[in-house]
Amino acid sequence: MSHTNNTQSIKVWDIGVRSFHWVLVFFFVLSYATGEEESWVHVWSGYAIVALLLIRIVWGFIGTRHARFSDFVYGPGEVKAYAKGLMTGRAKRYIGHNPLGGLMVLALIFSLGMTTFTGMALYGVEEGKGPLAGVVASQDVQLPQLISTAQADDDEHGAYGEHGDGENEVLEETHEFFANFTVLLILLHIAGVIFESLFHRENLVKAMVDGHKDVAPDREGDVDHVRVDDHEHPHRPV
Repeated sequence: MSHTNNTQSIKVWDIGVRSFHWVLVFFFVLSYATGEEESWVHVWSGYAIVALLLIRIVWGFIGTRHARFSDFVYGPGEVKAYAKGLMTGRAKRYIGHNPLGGLMVLALIFSLGMTTFTGMALYGVEEGKGPLAGVVASQDVQLPQLISTAQADDDEHGAYGEHGDGENEVLEETHEFFANFTVLLILLHIAGVIFESLFHRENLVKAMVDGHKDVAPDREGDVDHVRVDDHEHPHRPV
């Protein structure tokens, strides 16, 4: 593999991170597309997303360098500084997730977690099935009020006036809210990937496919972790 301008290819994303990313994309699209049908495909694709999230959370603590939360979870000050740098055209380049990218990872994990939790709770209430069926059968599910006051009033005085039906409606509205909010986050994520790829002149999609990024160790703007000797097997094609 040849490189110009004193650049070298280093391994950034391990096979676990890359597999998680693309398999999650597949199951979320499948689950969202079958949401209106409430079929077994929708249910089991939701379970697959739960499994993926749990694996990613564990990998965020024990995984390789750039897969760990400690590598890409930054404080408010650094997030603000990076955002300001983007607006002024002087943002640093991060080899792993940049501060905004790290924030997006956390937001997606949270939103997907709430989507699947409310989905399983709703499945338990309506069908008496799923891992939360026993929980929701024995006690009311308490959720944040994420729907508007007008919607809540409609639920209280409309066709779902009874307590049980009202609870189902709140669960359904909350589930739909987080599913759609996740779609919004994904669109922002895609826009961010395109912008960052152009801004830093790198192909972030390719990096999430083959796991490698090209860096110039002496280039101003590449952040700390760019020392090639810190990355094992920089040319390994895994």
